[in-house]
Amino acid sequence: MSKDYVFGWHAVEAVLKREPERLQRVWIQTGRQDKRVGRITEALEDLGVAWKVVHRRELDERVSGVHQGIVAAVSESREWTEDDLLSMLSAADAPAFLLVLDGVTDPHNLGACLRTADAVGVQAVVVPKDKSASLTPVARKVACGAAETVPFVRVTNLARFLRTIKDEGVWLIGTAGEAQATLYQADFKGPVALVMGAEGKGMRRLTREHCDQLINIPMLGHVDSLNVSVATGVCLYEALRQRLG
Repeated sequence: MSKDYVFGWHAVEAVLKREPERLQRVWIQTGRQDKRVGRITEALEDLGVAWKVVHRRELDERVSGVHQGIVAAVSESREWTEDDLLSMLSAADAPAFLLVLDGVTDPHNLGACLRTADAVGVQAVVVPKDKSASLTPVARKVACGAAETVPFVRVTNLARFLRTIKDEGVWLIGTAGEAQATLYQADFKGPVALVMGAEGKGMRRLTREHCDQLINIPMLGHVDSLNVSVATGVCLYEALRQRLG
């Protein structure tokens, strides 16, 4: 059985809570004897999952990143398909609320976007299969468990996917620095997908052409752009404000 590594307390706890069947083995850094460790090891023993206390050096050798003293070997997670997503949207009671990331390649940015997407109730995060970050251990760690809660859908042809959801009545709002309308002039209340471009380059031409509306985030200071994960958070929380209102 192929496996991945998940590390960081939030990420491991999310797998333990939501997909415990994926856990294969867990390593915990020596020296921790608090209630959190006790809860996790007790749950692992109830599941029959082997765990071991090891020196930090062994954890450092298994993963690259700040593991916080815990690493888990897990089976590969289910991969959502475009058809899975469309079926979920058709069965959902609430209007569609999607996040599309067109070419975000930094796993830290992907993880941060997933974390915010979970916080605001996004139903799925969609990315192109090519030239996009995947759910690496680093992305999962930064997501703090959101990688296990928010469907992550990789599509072969992003432009075709955007046409498909437009035909299903989803309004596509893309971000672009040169857009005339601002974020606060957009209507996020109905079925909507927020489309964010890549770090530095923004959206590709075909992606931009499929958007129903382009918006910008007002910038009053000296810098002319925001990190893509920060910009995503700003836009998603404006969308949430409208959807709650």
